[in-house]
Amino acid sequence: MNTSTLSNAGVNGSSEAALGWFLLIVSLVVVAVIIVLVLAAALRRRPIEHDGVETPGEMRWITIGGIVVPVIILTVSFLLTIGTINAVGAPPGGASYAALIDVTGHQWWWEVTYHDSLPQDQFTTANEIHIPVGEPVRFSLATGDVIHSFWVPALAGKVDLIPGEHNTLWLEAKKPGVYMGPCGEYCGTQHANMRVTVVAESPDAYHSWLQQQRRPAPAPAEAMSTGFATFAKAGCGTCHTIRGTSAGGGVGPDLTHIASRRMLAAGAIENTEGGLAGWITGAQGIKPGSDMPNMAVAPRDLAPLIAYLRSLQ
Repeated sequence: MNTSTLSNAGVNGSSEAALGWFLLIVSLVVVAVIIVLVLAAALRRRPIEHDGVETPGEMRWITIGGIVVPVIILTVSFLLTIGTINAVGAPPGGASYAALIDVTGHQWWWEVTYHDSLPQDQFTTANEIHIPVGEPVRFSLATGDVIHSFWVPALAGKVDLIPGEHNTLWLEAKKPGVYMGPCGEYCGTQHANMRVTVVAESPDAYHSWLQQQRRPAPAPAEAMSTGFATFAKAGCGTCHTIRGTSAGGGVGPDLTHIASRRMLAAGAIENTEGGLAGWITGAQGIKPGSDMPNMAVAPRDLAPLIAYLRSLQ
C-alpha cells in the first residue's frame, strides 16, 4: 500500500510535491551559499589598516546578497505557492466530479457515504474508499467528535475535520493503486490505529464496485441462518447496520459488505477469518478504548457468525 508523499500518484499531490521540491532545493542552495560565505569570511585575512568602513564594491555585494536575492527568492516562492493553492482548489478546466462523498471521522474510524441523485442508490460504508482513476472526486469532511485530519499522502495534502464545520477536498488519482492514509491529527488513544484506505481503479471497475455496494445484503441462506441468528442474539444490530436485514444500528460501521473490505478496525488488522474472529472476541486487546466491546460469543457459535459475515461481499 502506497503511503509516500513523493509518489505523485494524485493530481493534487503532484502539484504540492513540485512546490515542496522547489522550496527544499532553494533552501539547500541558500544554506550551502551561507556556509561557503561564512567559511570564506573566517579564512580571509583583512589588512590591519582596514578602518572597518565597507568599500563601494563590498556595499554592492551586501545589497545584492542581503536584499535583492532574498526578495527574488521570496517573490518566486510566493507566486508558486499561490499558483499551487489555486491548482489544488478545484479540478482543472472546471471538470465535473465523478462522485460526491461524505467522510465523517469518529474515534477511531471513518464513516463514508456515497451520494447519488437517486436516494435509493446512496449507501454508507466504512474505512475503505473507492475512486475512479483519471476523474476528480469531491469530499465533504466532518467529524462526529474531536478534531481529526483526513490525509492520503500519496494523493493529496491533509485537511482537518473540525467540530461544527464542513471542509472540502477533491482528489484525482493518476494511476491505479491502493493508498493508505493515517489520521493526521492526534485524536485520542487509538489515533495511530485510525487509517483510511483509498482504492483507485479503472472507471469500469469502480462502477462495478458501486453497483455491488448499492445492493442490500442478501437474505441469509439456510447455511448462514445460524450465523445471522448469532449476530442478532448477540445484539450486534444495536450498533451495526446490515442493509436488507433487521440490523439497523448507527453507532458502528455499516457491515452490509464488510467481506469486500481489505482491512478491519480502520486498518488495525487484515480482513481474514482469523482477524475477524480476533476482532469479535477480543477487540479491546487489539484496539483498547474503542467502542467495540469483547463479544461473549460461544465457541460453537463463532464459526457460523464468521461464515455469515464473510459472505457479505
